[in-house]
Amino acid sequence: MTSIAIVGAGPQLGLAVARAFGSHGFDVALISRNPEKLDGLVGTLTAEGISAAAFPADVLDRDALTQALNDTVTRFGRIDVLEYSPADAPDAVITTPTETEPSDVQQQIELQLYGAITATKAVLPAMRAAGTGTLLFTTGARSLNPQPPTANRDAAALRNWAINLHKELDGTGIQAAHIGIDATIGTPTFYGQPRVMADEISPVHWALHTTQRDQPEQIFRA
Repeated sequence: MTSIAIVGAGPQLGLAVARAFGSHGFDVALISRNPEKLDGLVGTLTAEGISAAAFPADVLDRDALTQALNDTVTRFGRIDVLEYSPADAPDAVITTPTETEPSDVQQQIELQLYGAITATKAVLPAMRAAGTGTLLFTTGARSLNPQPPTANRDAAALRNWAINLHKELDGTGIQAAHIGIDATIGTPTFYGQPRVMADEISPVHWALHTTQRDQPEQIFRA
């Protein structure tokens, strides 16, 4: 069997990616900090005939994240695809460039970049041994088009790291790619991004895993 681990799984993009891969026979591991929400997602996917399991972990807790991924391997045998897209906490600080303190940026670096590095280190050795695998890192428009009202939430560091990872892994059979979503899932933002539905985006993830394995990045624009 093949499996996908979705880090930062939620009821929008995480669920859509789970359906995109689960409908092709993938076992689905859902990882996020909210056990109750995860149980609801597992119930939804199971009702649709998709094999899914929840592995609660906070991305900011690196040991817990690593353990959740190890537990996924124990449950499903291996991880063929890692999809990383954690959301900001509801109470996360938002600052403009002149308001930003180093601590405001540190929280985002921990969430976006350090979490991605931790997850990758947990799954990459087995992928190298198998000579195949897919690592997908999803960010919003802030990694592509920074906006002053959300300066400390810039995810460009993760984008650059993911593209460099793609270059380093070239020729190994392992695909690494960044997906940039230049739109808002659900409702428009205060700076006028268009609205899209999550199931419009998830085919990008599937294509990078299947037919676009030479691509380091895909940008989704509504």
